[in-house]
Amino acid sequence: MLYGDRDNVRQVFVDTFHKVSSGEMLSPMEQIIADVIQEHPEYHAVLRLGEITGDYTVERGETNPFLHMGMHITIREQVSIDRPVGIAAAWRQLVLREDAHKAEHRMLDCLAETLLQAQRSSTPPDEQAYLEAVRRLGEM
Repeated sequence: MLYGDRDNVRQVFVDTFHKVSSGEMLSPMEQIIADVIQEHPEYHAVLRLGEITGDYTVERGETNPFLHMGMHITIREQVSIDRPVGIAAAWRQLVLREDAHKAEHRMLDCLAETLLQAQRSSTPPDEQAYLEAVRRLGEM
């Protein structure tokens, strides 16, 4: 899990990118981060430059690379511990139809919507609504 303020969390991504580039040993968490980074070459330039202070806005048509990669890590952690209960089975159902990375991308939309709803209502995220949204993806 990644904790800390925005810049500290972003720095972990940058540091991991540079460790991989220089062939340094990685911790287990850094290996997970490195795997996600490897799957997103479109973000390598940002990581190479070490630009951690940038603001990314939907209004400008931008994707926040750190948020995007962080959500991949969140989903992988959810699947590994099966929380909410049933998410691992729902993920497995998705990967029967498409590769794991594409399945995660589809799950990202469900997770983002769940977090947005929680933010709007000032309540904890509704894990069951999230799980049901992911299950529906596997039925499509």
